[in-house]
Parts: sequence; structure tokens; C-alpha cells
Amino acid sequence: MTGILYQFLIRGLGVSIRVAALFSVKARQWCAGRKDWLALMTKQRGAAPGPLVWFHCASLGEFEQGRPVIEAFRRDHPGHKILLSFFSPSGYEIRKNYQGADYIYYLPLDTKGNARRFLDIWKPQLAIFVKYEYWFNYIRAMEERGIPVVVVSAIFRPGQHFFRWYGRWSRRQLGKVSWFFVQNRDSLELLNGIDIQNASVSGDTRFDRVASISQRPQAFPQLQGLSGKTPVLVAGSTWPDDEDLLLHLFRNSGTEMHMLIAPHEITASGIDRLLREFGSTAVLFSSLRGLETFPRDKRVLIVDRIGRLSQLYQFATLAYVGGGFGKGIHNILEAATFGAPVFFGPAYRRFAEAVDLVERGGAFPVSDKQVLLQEVQNLLSEPAKLQQASRVCSSYVEDNKGGTEKIMASLKKFID
Repeated sequence: MTGILYQFLIRGLGVSIRVAALFSVKARQWCAGRKDWLALMTKQRGAAPGPLVWFHCASLGEFEQGRPVIEAFRRDHPGHKILLSFFSPSGYEIRKNYQGADYIYYLPLDTKGNARRFLDIWKPQLAIFVKYEYWFNYIRAMEERGIPVVVVSAIFRPGQHFFRWYGRWSRRQLGKVSWFFVQNRDSLELLNGIDIQNASVSGDTRFDRVASISQRPQAFPQLQGLSGKTPVLVAGSTWPDDEDLLLHLFRNSGTEMHMLIAPHEITASGIDRLLREFGSTAVLFSSLRGLETFPRDKRVLIVDRIGRLSQLYQFATLAYVGGGFGKGIHNILEAATFGAPVFFGPAYRRFAEAVDLVERGGAFPVSDKQVLLQEVQNLLSEPAKLQQASRVCSSYVEDNKGGTEKIMASLKKFID
């Protein structure tokens, strides 16, 4: 990739999203959220000048990954303002009222002009990008201004274009990053292999985030009736392919079981489909308001509210995490931190935590509905095996905490 090609692709991305806005709600949100950004940012920043650090997250998952660092930074540097930006509506629309940042915006499209104007307004002392989103016009503009750029919880794989024969230009852009805090040694070795030495292994800050959730679980009085002898399977971030497996399990398990199903995308059509398939045994989360206990005649809770899933895993005897029959599984650590053995589809090998937990006996990949049925039946019929799998999951999270403090100790040199 060359610089000219990159500029062309960025412009093309902007055009394609505006065309998609004619048909897609998310694309319309992407466009609307960036309307008049220059005037809005200029006005808000002008009213409250002072030292500022910029955090950027692609979407909601990256925000949750970066959140421990944001909150630790607020704790350690209370005199600094925090700017938080998102690329995707699924991050901004859910966390636009997050109290841990002073300013929250969509990131303007990565053109040279936008990058220059954005930095003119905010003048960050430091920029912290989370995981793997690299906007090269912003990075180049910050290098020219002497603004350090740090990437936290970064992860790299051999197939990425940085490490292919055609990735020379992209590799040079990575060289403009001041420091990479990577998740594992494989990522460090890949960077070292392209002569990038400004990197260290700090681990994955998601472990710190999910551990903090399990230490301060949210109360759900209307769900307390689920705590008993009946096993509870919490299914998170599910897609239709996943929900077909869950329906088969529910109908054929031979075990009295409760299910909590939180779809990845909450749409009216998707919720209606689940209600039809599970029938009178299903109830919506939104309909439980005001109840003191879970209805005795219901077996399936369909979660039709965003932002509840990570806390609902506290009720899980077992967990199922969706995405494994598509591009890849979603966050399994939110379930593991509560000691819930995790099931997921076959597309999991790009995720180190999934591979680790499968090897340790805390997670179980399934290829079809019959395999899921058999695996769940086997685990529920052997209490000792279930308890061991639960211990594996919770211990795995506990053993991998601490990445945030490693990062914070090293960030001092950029702030000081």
C-alpha cells in the first residue's frame, strides 16, 4: 500500500458509508454523528482549555478493553482532561454519556485536513489508541507535532498486511507509533521482525476490566429466582446461527434449564423471531421491571436491552458466546470471570483466550447443534467436571490481571 492509495481508500470509505446511509441505520448514525464536528469541538474545547490526553477506540469492545486504562489515568492524573473518540456507532451510541471522559465524539474521517484541524482544536499531550485501529493521517500528523502515540492491548498476527511483501508503506507508518503495549510475545516478535523495537508485553487489559465487573456485580432483584438447583445457560452476543443451536438444546436437553439470551444485534425482527421460536416459555427483559422475582412459568429470558450482558453472566452455570459460526467469537472473558464454562462455535482460533481455555478444559468448541447438546449434557451430568471447568475459567482471569498497572507505570515518561 502506498500513501496515495491510502488517501484514495479513505476517501472511498467516506463515500461508501454515505451511500450506505440510505439503507443502514448504523451508517446514518455514523454520518449524523460527524455533522458540524469542527464547530462543536471548537466551541467545547475553547470553553475548557488545559492539558488533555486523547483515547481512541474503534467500537464498544475496544472501549471495554481500554476502560481500565482510562479510569486508571483519571485516577493518576486528575489534572488532565480526557477526550474519548469512537469510529463506530456501536461504541459511541452506547457510551456517549460515559462519565469517565470529559469529551466524547465520533472520530472525523482520517483525511489529512481532518487530522490537522482535529489536532489544532484538542492539542493532546498524548494519544492512546486501543488494540488495533491505525489511522495513518492522524498518526503522521501527531509525529510531525511531537505528540506521542501509544497503542495499548495491541495484538498482531502473521497474516496482517504489515508483515506481507506488499506492506512496506504500512510498516513505515507503524514506525511512527511511540510505543506498543502488546498482549503477547508472538506480537512482540512480529514487531521486532520488522525492526520495530519500541514495544513491550503488558498483557490484555480486558482481564482487568472483567475482573472488576465480577468484583462489583450489579443487583438484578427480578432475576434472583434463577438462583437455585436449576442450571442457567447465559448466551451472549448471539446470531441466528447460534440461536438455532440454543433452540435445539432447549427442546432436547432432557434437563430442566433456564436460558438467558442476549442477541448481538437487538432488532425488532430478531426479538420477535426469538419470541415465536421459544413460545410461551419466553419473556422479555424489559417486561420484568417492577417484579420481585423471575416468573415461575418462564424458562427463557430474552435480553432486549443493551449494556446488560456482562453483568448477567453472574447467573450462569454455563455460558454460550456467539459469533463462532461467522467471523469469530465475541468476548468470552466476561463469562469466564464469573466461573462459567464457555461454549462457542468453531471460528475461535484467532482468539488466544479461547485457545487457552479450550486447552485447559474451561471452554468447549462445538461444530453443530448435536455436539452442543452432547457437550452440555456431559458437563451437567458430571458435577466434579463442571466444578473443575468453572475453577479453570475464574483462575484464568485472575492469573492474567495486571496489564493496566504495567501500562500506567510506563506512561509516566510520556506525561512527565
